[in-house]
Amino acid sequence: MQARALRISVVIPTFQEGEYIAATLSKLVDIKPKVEIIVVDGGSKDNTVEVAKKFTKEVYQIEERGISKARNYGVRQASGDLVIFLDADVDPPPDFVEKVLERFNNDAIVGATCCIMPKQPKLLERAFFYLYNILLRFCANIKPHSRGEFFAVKKSEFLKINGFNENMPCLEDHDLALRLAKRGKFSFMKELTVYESLRRFRKLGFSKVLGTWLMDYVSFVLRKKPVSEVWQPVR
Repeated sequence: MQARALRISVVIPTFQEGEYIAATLSKLVDIKPKVEIIVVDGGSKDNTVEVAKKFTKEVYQIEERGISKARNYGVRQASGDLVIFLDADVDPPPDFVEKVLERFNNDAIVGATCCIMPKQPKLLERAFFYLYNILLRFCANIKPHSRGEFFAVKKSEFLKINGFNENMPCLEDHDLALRLAKRGKFSFMKELTVYESLRRFRKLGFSKVLGTWLMDYVSFVLRKKPVSEVWQPVR
């Protein structure tokens, strides 16, 4: 008997994403194989919700803002066997679903991330992200790390460990990868690259963003929690 094909749900948390969300969703509606598209909005005052409803019926609004809250809520609405978390400003390639399905054909894999590169980067930015992806690939089998721009997970495993820690303002994706790795293999998909906007780097500055990342990561390693108490959205 042929095994049932895995179903995929894509969960996108949003807050004031009217400028970006249409470009991302317009690509997802044409993806083959088809995916379930779930948008969870955390209180946008712009046209994010109205734009999202043009592409999917599954648009939810929650009262409490927080990216982990939105993602966890989205998973509870999802019908897929696999859930892929994308940010609203991420540009995935047309074949990303096929590559995820191929990777998760291995029953040992419970979670995965991929190469994340910037759109229209400067030379220094391109070099940094290239080296950063090499580091993530190297660490995948030792101490896995993932960014929330692209995070694929088996829904059943996600629910067993209670999903994202809603009390963490940042590094919630890294924390989830570590907990998933205790239940199976967390994989780095070197054959897949998605592209993100650099709005945070552009607005705050390259050195400030990297400094915040490093400070929070070291604090997480030493104290199991980041230094940052909030993660301010950049819009």
